[in-house]
Amino acid sequence: MKLYIVPTPIGNLEDMTFRAIKVLKEVDFILAEDTRTSSVLLKHFGIENKLWAHHKFNEHQSVASVIEHLKAGQIGAVISDAGTPGLSDPGFLVTRECIKNGIEVECLPGATAAIPALVNSGLPMDRFCFEGFLPQKKGRNTRLTNLQEETRTMIFYESPYRVLKTLKQFAEFFGEDRQASASREISKLHNQTVNGTLAELIEHFTHTEPRGEFVLVVSGNCCASESRTKLA
Repeated sequence: MKLYIVPTPIGNLEDMTFRAIKVLKEVDFILAEDTRTSSVLLKHFGIENKLWAHHKFNEHQSVASVIEHLKAGQIGAVISDAGTPGLSDPGFLVTRECIKNGIEVECLPGATAAIPALVNSGLPMDRFCFEGFLPQKKGRNTRLTNLQEETRTMIFYESPYRVLKTLKQFAEFFGEDRQASASREISKLHNQTVNGTLAELIEHFTHTEPRGEFVLVVSGNCCASESRTKLA
């Protein structure tokens, strides 16, 4: 009676860990965000266990069945299309329900896009916050307004189709001289990181079409931090 959260490669298949392969071969079933994508990955590593669809459109309906199988003594695993399940991917709901039902949950260490992007940014790493994907419409401006006083380094996920728009909004809310970084295609053949001010990143992607999935890293509000220090 246990559920494993298993990270999968975000680009390079060689990033798959030995332990992840071992666990996926031994569990009774695997929950996958997209069974078509995951079946290719599992076949590559010779993994032939039961594969069940578990994504944002069905996880509320399927979680009860998953809990029943785990309570019956089975051992399961959750994987996403890439990276660590639960971080901007399905996985949170079933993890929460397992904990509520006294089922052991173990997350294996492994691939995630956020940390390599943070390290590549050269921005402060002692304190940071993960914001994931911003709301596309409702609540987007409110979230950005709330982050204006954030002093920690901020990490965002974004699609190539909205990168330029998002960078321009960052400049509007945080100031165009704020230091930032844009990493794309992490761990893949054409991985790239562009560092500079928000104004410089906007200039770059105005003339260079964004391609691939992006991680945007933005420095915190140093002025807000200094102000709080003076008040203290």
